[in-house]
Amino acid sequence: MERAATVDKADWISGMYATGFNLAVAPTLAKYGYPQFAVACLTDQAPMLVKKYPGFFTFQSSTTVYAKSAIAVLKNLKDGGQIGNKVAVVNVADDFGIELANAGRPLFKEAGFDIVYDKSYPLGTQDYTPVIKAAKAANPDAFVAWSYPPDTFGLAEQAKIDGLNVKAYYSAVGTDFEGFAQKFGAAAENVLGAGGVKDSPEIRAYYKKHKEITGVDADHWGNPLNYQMLQALTTSIEAVGSIDRDAIADYVRKNKFNVLQGEIALPGQILDKVYTVGQWQNGFFHGVNGIGFTEFTPVKVKTGWS
Repeated sequence: MERAATVDKADWISGMYATGFNLAVAPTLAKYGYPQFAVACLTDQAPMLVKKYPGFFTFQSSTTVYAKSAIAVLKNLKDGGQIGNKVAVVNVADDFGIELANAGRPLFKEAGFDIVYDKSYPLGTQDYTPVIKAAKAANPDAFVAWSYPPDTFGLAEQAKIDGLNVKAYYSAVGTDFEGFAQKFGAAAENVLGAGGVKDSPEIRAYYKKHKEITGVDADHWGNPLNYQMLQALTTSIEAVGSIDRDAIADYVRKNKFNVLQGEIALPGQILDKVYTVGQWQNGFFHGVNGIGFTEFTPVKVKTGWS
């Protein structure tokens, strides 16, 4: 980031991937006068960051919103008699996982859940056998992992091997990847995770075009949000008529944008409309909860890993 600003003298610098990296570069971008349009950044620190760094915008809402949404989905299943009240919770020991775990604990209790297992694991963990075996031994009705992609895949693999047959299984980043469904096939059915999209002709056309241009599949969370950020940025640059960074940031503060998944705005410089929970159903990661939307796909319970 230092080099891009001081040596390359870039007109615009993109945000980083991952919460921790976005938080780390915020002071540098602010120092050199670059707005930060953060996408892969989930944090409750956003209001503080906006106050401290006026050019900070997040196109992904807050940690608590995601935790509340995931727990609300589980509470609806519990209140409907589809699952019990015992939940096992694990998290990656990184900014992202720690924030979600801290936000989630009181919310689980408020929702009437008994946390029967609560454990963090180091970033870069390779063997998830101890985590899954201990979670299974606690006999939970639901399993929640505030996880990053390597953990998301590793935990699901081990859960399948060890037969962690909970009726509600949630993991965070990476659950929405097309590769998750491709790897686990039928076992991915009814797995819950962060993100999700509404199935529509527009989103299907986006996925088709993304694959044609890049050669890889778009995910069902970060890719659409990043594309929407770029749509808003494009609109703002065209409206301003230049790469005047302050003018672009000001335009985003004051306007609404018609993007891939509808009309969005950033009140307080935080995205107001996002799918927060998705579920794999018939090969598509449907949005089942979120903020700013009114239409969601009904949630299904998980019936094993076969």
